[in-house]
Amino acid sequence: MTIGTSAGKPSVALLGLGTMGRGMAANLLKAGLPLTVWNRTAAKSKHLADSGAAVAETPAQAVSTAEIVLAMLSDDAASRAAWLEQDGALTAMKTGAIAVECSTLSPEWIHELYGAVDERGLRMAESPVTGSRIQAEAGQLKFLVGADEDTFTTISPILRCMGNEILHLGPVGSGGQLKLINNFLCAVQVASFAEALAWIERTGLNLHTALDFLKRGAPGSGIVSAMSERMTNRNYDVNFLLRLMAKDQRYAKAAAAQLGVDLTMASASEKLFRQAEQQGLGEKDMSAVVEAIRRASDAAGKTK
Repeated sequence: MTIGTSAGKPSVALLGLGTMGRGMAANLLKAGLPLTVWNRTAAKSKHLADSGAAVAETPAQAVSTAEIVLAMLSDDAASRAAWLEQDGALTAMKTGAIAVECSTLSPEWIHELYGAVDERGLRMAESPVTGSRIQAEAGQLKFLVGADEDTFTTISPILRCMGNEILHLGPVGSGGQLKLINNFLCAVQVASFAEALAWIERTGLNLHTALDFLKRGAPGSGIVSAMSERMTNRNYDVNFLLRLMAKDQRYAKAAAAQLGVDLTMASASEKLFRQAEQQGLGEKDMSAVVEAIRRASDAAGKTK
């Protein structure tokens, strides 16, 4: 089923203008799509309003004329509030509109939300993304879609405005599973590399030589290379919030446990990210986790 305005471009609402949502919204505007945005902190909407987006005061107001409703929110609680609470999106979505949840959420909440959408006679896709702020701004996100075939076909042109790869993985719930697996692996690599870097810094080894060897060798990966640069430069401008990686590990452990898999590595990485969050690093980039290890190492050195 094809939907669209008389000009051939469907009207879109985007709920959430955080690290990822801002870039997504900008690319929707670049594609010439009629866009209404909502964010809990209204100040984040100003630059988009200046670029042509309509700004709503509530999720319900944002979606009232939209044919596609996207959400990019921080966690289950934020998603629940935006969709289901008073003035939530599901109170005002019009017949035929499609709810597209792009956030990284728990399978339990996705299942509940799907039921709520279906009860209202609407359609839903879940389409979490991989990538960070840079990819969101460049329109190079990868979308992991769980939806029926017809819904997937309908939303794909919208997703292509924001990404360079769209994978249809199966029914609603499929995308979220793969996203949590992806973030589990990323978090473990970030945490283990942070420990390795702190170790290197204590050895007297030439830092450049050691890191170049590791990046080119068997441990090397895209995320190791990115973390090497950010952690050594102590550049913690946000590409991916540290506190959200801690949250994702919690969701990943619960999702895997439901299927009989114990993610012991997720427990270890979550503990490290939580420690960093408790030290006031939660609003920095996830690479800042290395500072928690450096501080512990410094403290241990002073006691010897």
